Amino acid sequence: MAAVAPASEPPTPTTTGRQIPIVCPGHTRPLAELQFCSISENNDDVEKQRTFLISACHDKMPMLRDGATGDWIGTFAGHKGAVWSCRLDPAALLAGTASGDFSVQVWDAITGQSLHSFPHKHVVKTVDWSLDSKRLATGGHEGILRIFDMSEPKKEPLMFDQSNKEKVSISKCNWLDNSTVLAAGEDGNIRFWNVDETDTSKQLTK
Repeated sequence: MAAVAPASEPPTPTTTGRQIPIVCPGHTRPLAELQFCSISENNDDVEKQRTFLISACHDKMPMLRDGATGDWIGTFAGHKGAVWSCRLDPAALLAGTASGDFSVQVWDAITGQSLHSFPHKHVVKTVDWSLDSKRLATGGHEGILRIFDMSEPKKEPLMFDQSNKEKVSISKCNWLDNSTVLAAGEDGNIRFWNVDETDTSKQLTK
């Protein structure tokens, strides 16, 4: 586990308008993805904004940091392959990670404990939480968009093939709203999926 960096004040602009960059040591291989997540915290009836930074890395060890200071908070240890994607849910209570070990892990972002492991059949390149934190979308080299229901994690996920003619790997997926997921394919197309539509002919909206 990486050492905690010394606490320091957030950088402030100098007289020339430049800022001092924060260096966040700890990872040992190239980074694959970063996400900042801001939440509101109430302390003694005073609302404060706090920002977290989560990082995915080829060293298999996604990390969580304070987004303002860069201070290390914890490491999500358990993947056996490069981690390609990482996402905190909107409340910053859950973390999702996608890996080259053919799995997606869901973590308790407070304790670092692994809550769920979702096996896939190939490298998983992307993961994203729905806006209400109730569902998790994944995609990768299989060319299948999967939607996992967090209220029933053992239930088979909804699956959406990007093409019925050829395999189209998914490089990125993002929730547009609680029903629509955007999936970026390596064929250069972005597909809009209505994941609540039961009629297969209407699921692909764009």
